[in-house]
Amino acid sequence: MAQPNVIHATFVVHKTYSKPVDRVFAAFSDPAKKRRWYAERAGNSIETFEMDFRAGGSEILAYRMGAASPMPGALITNQEVFLDIVEARRIVTASAMSFEGRRFSASLVTFEFLESGSESVKGTDLICTHQNAFFEGADGPERREKGWQDLLARLDQEIMR
Repeated sequence: MAQPNVIHATFVVHKTYSKPVDRVFAAFSDPAKKRRWYAERAGNSIETFEMDFRAGGSEILAYRMGAASPMPGALITNQEVFLDIVEARRIVTASAMSFEGRRFSASLVTFEFLESGSESVKGTDLICTHQNAFFEGADGPERREKGWQDLLARLDQEIMR
């Protein structure tokens, strides 16, 4: 029997932030804020970052990998569509990633924003559920999950600004 050429995986990353839901949600909905924590990474060169934050809107991130990466200068593109947005509660996206123009994965990602903390100190529990289809040559579930853990740690820095 032949080996499957698509790997399916789901992972969940749960992160708690010490800021209220509206502040955490704003880091996803405001293009300048999202660019800082999501797109701007040391060493990489952003070629495109466009965001139309509305149900049916899209987001495009294209960047070249930095000199210290395993593939310096390689172009990574992520094209995303916002499927569902409920202000300060939920964002659902569908996306496809490409390496040098060759698609290597497709994802459905749901972000849920839940109030946490006490009456006097409001916080946010963020639940990121990531459902993937990885094609030949993809980074794979473990690396993608680690990538989201790193991104959500960077989000912490953004909401503290």
